Amino acid sequence: MATVILARHGRTNANTGGVLAGRSKGVHLDEVGEQQAAAAGIRVSGVPLVAIVSSPMDRCRQTAGHISKAQAARVAVRTDRDLAEVDYGEWTGQSMKDLVKLPLWKTIQAHPAGVVFPGGESMAKMSARVVSAVRRWDAQIEAEHGSGAVWLLSSHGDPIKAVLADALGMHLDAFQRIVVDPGSLSVVHYSPLRPFVLTMNSKEGDLAHLGARPQTKSPRGRRGDAVVGGGAGPSA
Repeated sequence: MATVILARHGRTNANTGGVLAGRSKGVHLDEVGEQQAAAAGIRVSGVPLVAIVSSPMDRCRQTAGHISKAQAARVAVRTDRDLAEVDYGEWTGQSMKDLVKLPLWKTIQAHPAGVVFPGGESMAKMSARVVSAVRRWDAQIEAEHGSGAVWLLSSHGDPIKAVLADALGMHLDAFQRIVVDPGSLSVVHYSPLRPFVLTMNSKEGDLAHLGARPQTKSPRGRRGDAVVGGGAGPSA
């Protein structure tokens, strides 16, 4: 199937101010966040993206806009509500220093799969909707552009962590072991048998090689098999 670049939005004032922004309106990239988004665009400028799909939150659409502008041929940014941030309910807009004192905070750290935010959604529901959306978009894009297609998703920390956890075959309770920084890029290639995690939380380096990545094959040439011994990697 296709390959997806998972871009977390650039830094915002909520990030530096210790506020859980969630689905709050009017949260935009700060100066550093703009620089991070522009740098992400440069990193993928050599990859002919066939689609850019964003969370509807302003900070993600801004990040996606920077990446689109860096493409040789401008790619329209589409939005999907299923890629939005977690609905943190009553926690939305609250100070992190206050939230860490609540009993639910310990559950989020140890058993996120069992967390339901008061007045909001559960982590399990978030994971299911985001993973389903990514796989749906990936299948649609492969059908339209072929298995060598590369597309980009602009979303949030927890949703991207959930996608990576699914690709790694991890239980959602273990997804807190994954770090996804603002402005970072992660890469997943889906195949008929399994996803392959190519990059996680990277903040430097040209990703142009993704545009010419060969299909992952076994010694018998079966598409989707893992390469024993590690293989030769993508072309330089």
